[in-house]
Amino acid sequence: MVTFAEHPTVQTMRARAAAGASPEVPSVIDAEWLRNLCLEAGADDVGFVAIDSPDIVPQKSEILGAFTSTKAMISFVCRMNRENIRTPARSIANVEFHRSGDQINDTARDIVSKLQDLGIAARNGAPVGFPMEADRWGLDKMWVVSHKPVAVAAGLGRMGIHRNVIHPKFGNFILLGTILIGTEISAYGQPLDYNPCLSCKLCVAACPTGAISPDGAFNFQACYTHNYREFMGGFGDWVETVTDAHSAKDYRRKVSDSETVSMWQSLSFGANYKAAYCLSVCPAGEDVIGPFLADRIGFNKAIVEPLRAKQETVYVAQNSDAETYVPRHFPHKTIKRVASGLPRQTSIRGFLGGMPLVFQRGRAKDLNATYHFTFTGREEVKATVVIANKSLRVIDGHDGKPDLSVTADSETWLRFLRKEAKLPLALLMRRVRLKGSPRLLIAFGRCFPA
Repeated sequence: MVTFAEHPTVQTMRARAAAGASPEVPSVIDAEWLRNLCLEAGADDVGFVAIDSPDIVPQKSEILGAFTSTKAMISFVCRMNRENIRTPARSIANVEFHRSGDQINDTARDIVSKLQDLGIAARNGAPVGFPMEADRWGLDKMWVVSHKPVAVAAGLGRMGIHRNVIHPKFGNFILLGTILIGTEISAYGQPLDYNPCLSCKLCVAACPTGAISPDGAFNFQACYTHNYREFMGGFGDWVETVTDAHSAKDYRRKVSDSETVSMWQSLSFGANYKAAYCLSVCPAGEDVIGPFLADRIGFNKAIVEPLRAKQETVYVAQNSDAETYVPRHFPHKTIKRVASGLPRQTSIRGFLGGMPLVFQRGRAKDLNATYHFTFTGREEVKATVVIANKSLRVIDGHDGKPDLSVTADSETWLRFLRKEAKLPLALLMRRVRLKGSPRLLIAFGRCFPA
């Protein structure tokens, strides 16, 4: 039997090392050389971020969990074709999204391959646009690396009012990629000292759900429920609609033929966005701003108005701000009430952490109250929720004087959130106890229709 030391591969590599034939891996990669390598691989712009950058502290542990050797990150962008995104025909826009996503993934793979051949450890950060860590659904974020904060830290742009990264030259017509590498880089980028966002509010005007407010607030639920209807959560809601239907006729009463075909297209071709109009109308960026500066009225007529005028179905959660917004601003669009598609709550921490995502400012406009929550049983957690001036704050522990105190068995509360238990029965059985007016709990519920 051949010993490890006698194995031909071991002997060959040791002989190469003794002869000095093995390439020496640099301890620091030259930034300009690496930039050129990335551009040659297909990137349109590149920036670098150190693992110790203060701008990525919130996800540093997750990055190291994904690749323990990470010393730095490559952030890069690939441009999309603007006119394809601007069209009201979502088929054209979605093909552009998908093909640009393929370019990002191919570019990342090419960069990693070239670095690997040089002995430099590197790993793709995450597939663009489609989080795939499905075992985390409802528990944690389903992606490995958050591309946007890395791109901002690398100096490739800043977040606009529409929550998309705006590149100073290419505008928001970009997709982002991240690569984790196990070697330091000689120079790192710095965040831009200005925001390319023009605060023109065209994204506010174009959004069919009212998810973007003029004052900068963002309604995540409104955007997610409509734009991502045929992604993960929306697909789950559609499956439940299928299983709940008593017959084909009953199914057709709930789901139109065109909706069924659209879902099939997303399943067979790739999940399709319903809007993303905020990207379509954005005039920011040196390569993009020309027509807007030359003729704002003409820009609005050519790009914004066709999207606003489009007759389409807009998906909204029942009793949400979007349900009120759409008929008021887009009476020619049809609203359809659906489940939000957000994950069912499986933990109290998830419930508290998810509140900002489903909070409805419009429904909370007349509410000013402080809530103390005390959860017992499987999860023992104390928290304070303050709703005032159409804003929400969630605080660990009990803080301030409560207007309503809620003590609840954690499992019972989660079953109530999932609509598997009735609150009156839970109150009767003392699984949920209130100290203060029950009307405040009803008002609280109106702020979170999901």
